[in-house]
Order: sequence, then structure tokens, then C-alpha cells
Amino acid sequence: MLSILEGILKKLGLYDSLEITVGSGIDRFEDLVAWQKARLLTKEIYQVTRQGAFAKDYGLSGQIQRAAVSIMSNIAEGFERNRQGEFHQFLSIAKASCAELRSQLYVAFDANYLNQAEFTQLLTQAEEVARIIGGLRASVERRKISNSALKSQHSAL
Repeated sequence: MLSILEGILKKLGLYDSLEITVGSGIDRFEDLVAWQKARLLTKEIYQVTRQGAFAKDYGLSGQIQRAAVSIMSNIAEGFERNRQGEFHQFLSIAKASCAELRSQLYVAFDANYLNQAEFTQLLTQAEEVARIIGGLRASVERRKISNSALKSQHSAL
């Protein structure tokens, strides 16, 4: 499964840039591309949800804002836990929040809160964030497997 994902990431040109994980010289979550892109997406979501009829739909605007904040927050929290397994879990939650946000974008578009250009731009951004998180999560998984194999070899000695 991982080799298939690695192949896809290599074709997309994302593989090498996603090798950045806990323990690889990155000391701050703010340096992770996934977090940076999620932050930009969150900013855009806040901008569109404060305009026109969207701003008056407190339920949907609040829910989509929370989903966007959840993406970047889970990346940050998982990174700060300093454990591969926990980081992987929090990245899974962040990726799921991307799916939630994308679904809510369809609701906003269908309710005419977003025009076609806004919808397409935000959906594209959310899909990009999800791909980056997925690649980062795969990188963390590879590192977990590699570390586990090293521990097994070391204990056999």
C-alpha cells in the first residue's frame, strides 16, 4: 500500500518535500508545509464566511470555520506530541477535517453562499491540503515502520 502511495506522490512531485516529519530537523510545527497551507485555507474560509448571506448562517459558517481551524490545530498538536504514532493519528484527524470542510463547501455552494469561482478555488485548496497531509502521514508511517524494524534488529543482537 505504501509503495503505491509513494509512486503517486513521486508522480505529483510531492514525495521528496513530504519527508519532513518529527525528528527530521523540523523543530516547529509552523515550518511544516501542511500547517502553512492549512493556515492559508483557514484564512480564506474566515474571509468568505464573513460576507453576505453566508455571514448570517451562523450554523454553517461556524461549522466550516471550526473544521478549518481543526485541520491546522491537529497538525500542530500532533507534531508537538513528539511521538510518531500520535502524530500519525492527529494527521488522520486533520485529513478527516479536510473532508468535512470540503463537504461543507458543497453545502455553501448549493445554498448560493459561494459563487463558482470561490467554490472551485476553496475546494482546490482543501484538496491540496488533504494531499499534503496524506503524504506527510505516509512519511510518518514509513518512519514508524523503519524505527520498528531497527528496534527489532537491535533487540535481536
